[in-house]
Order: sequence, then C-alpha cells, then structure tokens
Amino acid sequence: MVEVRELSKRFGRNGVLAVDRASFQAKAGEIFGLLGENGAGKTTTLRLLATILDPTSGTALINGIDLVRDPGGVRRLLGVVAAEPGVYDRLTPREHLRYFGELHGMPRPEIARRSAELLRRLDMEEFADRRSGQLSRGMKQKVALARAWLTDPPVLLMDEPTAGLDVLSTRAVEEFIGEARAAGKTVIFSSHIMSQIEKLCDRVAVIHRGRIIADGTVGELKSHSTRERFEDVFARLVGEQS
Repeated sequence: MVEVRELSKRFGRNGVLAVDRASFQAKAGEIFGLLGENGAGKTTTLRLLATILDPTSGTALINGIDLVRDPGGVRRLLGVVAAEPGVYDRLTPREHLRYFGELHGMPRPEIARRSAELLRRLDMEEFADRRSGQLSRGMKQKVALARAWLTDPPVLLMDEPTAGLDVLSTRAVEEFIGEARAAGKTVIFSSHIMSQIEKLCDRVAVIHRGRIIADGTVGELKSHSTRERFEDVFARLVGEQS
C-alpha cells in the first residue's frame, strides 16, 4: 500500500511548485492511475515516491515505511519503470537482469530462475542474449519491465510506460500491469492517454498544475453521466480549475 501525505516539491527557493500537497492512497492489488497533461506533475510525483527526489514537505508511506525517514527501506520495496527504458546498449537483456539482481543481493540461482521466467513471460527468449543496442524501443521497455519485477517488489511505479511504443508492445505492457495487479502488487502508473487510464485503472487521481484535483474510480469521476466520455470528464475537471 502507498499512502501519500501532503507531498510537495518546489524546485529552487522561489521556483516552480511542481507538486502541491498531493495526498492519495493506492492499495495492494490495485492499479492507481495518475492522469494529467504533460508538465502537470506526474513524473515529479513518481520520482518523489521512488526517492529519486527529496520532497520539500510532506511524506509518503510505502507499505508502512516513511520515505523521508527511511528512503533505503522504501527502495527495497519498489520496482520502477521510467518513460525511457534506461538500458545499457552493451549488455544483453539477460546480462541486465543478472547485473541488477546482483546489485540487490539476490542469490545467483534465484537470478537465473527469475530471469528465465520473466524473459519467457515477456516473449523475449529469442532476444535474451542479443545486445540491447540492437533491440527496438519496445523490446528495451520489456527489459525495463523485467528489471522492475525481478526482485518481486510489492510496489511498482511506472511513468508513461507505453510512451512511444507500437500497438503490440503497448499491449504487452498493459498485460504486464494487469498481471501485477493479479499478483497483489500496488501499481501506480502515470499516463496522459485517457483510454488507457479508463481501461486499466481501479482508481484515478487527476493532477493539474501540481495539484490533485480529483480522486476516485472512473465511475465516480463520471458524476454527470455514466455515458460521459472520459476525455470530457478530464476536460471538465481541468476546466473547473480555470
């Protein structure tokens, strides 16, 4: 479970308030979506939860561990997928997973077992020993997904995980997200794609100019009519802030 409490981030002493007192909860076995325009604060929020950035104020609890007091403890609970895969071109997918597993202190037999399982699940066995620099963007993103799930973390943070992917790669990522929910993990992912949020998420927070302006199920956010398009819901919520 992830519990965010009045989390804020300001860049510079008098700079931009990128996240403004964000508060929400994401439960185990739940897909929680952060929906917003580019620059709304989605990525900064996820980077705060991943302990990549330090909050200006507020905090969050990741399975009961405070990210301000114990960031190292929080990192051990997380799998993180960024919009950019961040893989090393000279390493093969299998080598990536071995390297990452060793960094986390996993026994080598466990690394080999989990790597084989994930490469098979993501249909990457054919490419497992090919240098990542020769792989497509979609394949690189699959490497990032496998890396995030290698240690079997209870919480997954995913920032625009399908950005720039083709239809088949997008489908693979969405199936992966669904499998994570079925495995009882807490999944928080950001997107600006309305249809994806509506299809995948149990609950959604709409973020605008760094503030959470709405939080609930898709049905709850469609307060005017269940037949209302989600694009119209988003436009209405953002428009109410103008």
